[in-house]
Amino acid sequence: MSVQSTSGSIVEQFQNNADVAVDPENVEERVTTLIDDYQVPEAEARRSVVSHLLDEHEVDRDAFYDQSGSGGNDLVGCDEIETAEQWVDLEAEVAQLWEPKSEAIAQVGLLADETGRIKFVSWAASDLPALEEGEAYSLSNVVSDEYDGKFSVKLNKTTEIERLDEEIDTADGSESFTSEGALVTIRPGSGLIKRCPEEDCSRVLNDGRCSEHGSVEGEFDMRIKAALDNGHEVESVIFDAEATEAVTGWSLDEATSAAMDALDTTIVAEEFRSQLVGRYFEINGPKVGEYHLVDEVEESSQDVAFEADAARLLDEHFDAEMA
Repeated sequence: MSVQSTSGSIVEQFQNNADVAVDPENVEERVTTLIDDYQVPEAEARRSVVSHLLDEHEVDRDAFYDQSGSGGNDLVGCDEIETAEQWVDLEAEVAQLWEPKSEAIAQVGLLADETGRIKFVSWAASDLPALEEGEAYSLSNVVSDEYDGKFSVKLNKTTEIERLDEEIDTADGSESFTSEGALVTIRPGSGLIKRCPEEDCSRVLNDGRCSEHGSVEGEFDMRIKAALDNGHEVESVIFDAEATEAVTGWSLDEATSAAMDALDTTIVAEEFRSQLVGRYFEINGPKVGEYHLVDEVEESSQDVAFEADAARLLDEHFDAEMA
């Protein structure tokens, strides 16, 4: 979706759901700045701008999002959700319940069906019936959310809950995938970052703001968003702090100290880029959305380079023959 389309949909959403006329030029400027200047993903940019406008115009969030979810929704699988702020219906089993870390949350856990698993949050203010672990439900009118490539769904005041009599075949959620190839680039959003400190959030801050909680004093974290070329395709991969330390040798404390000494957080990403680009790794972990999340990583031998290059040359040869 283009900047213009995203901006236009935000303007239309406020007109339809809150009867508020927001300045289209101001909205487009904010969206453009986040996406083009700060390399924020479109979904995160949209949430940030919407959150800012809700605060600026003092719009009731529950009422606003209740209106957003009106109308019929598609029935989707847990692993078929690929965009944020998508209103959908689910039929899933409650695979696991966790202890909420905030009084604002009534329940939090995992939903599962035959396609996979997804985290859910039920807000206390929504006053919904409690879900039971091991039971299957039809959940109508839930809204998707996303950060770091991980999707979740939120139950809200408009969500309708119906217990299902039949059992649901569920994926075990344990499947991991192995990829091997060259780390060809480190993408924006890597290095030393700050996350929202609010309980059960941890979104990456953009210019000191959380898309959910506004301006907050963030907590440092470390990650690498990269591209891994296996000779057939280029995968988007994410190393969390533990995996980042494993491949760079830098702990979070060391990265923070280096940035403080230089008065510049970008030096951490530059150090990682100089260390890693061009090296070959074998990674293992789940695929969530468009990202391959790194649970285990080992540096590969140089043979992988030749195999990847050979595979690419063969692909290019046969593509040329078919053209």
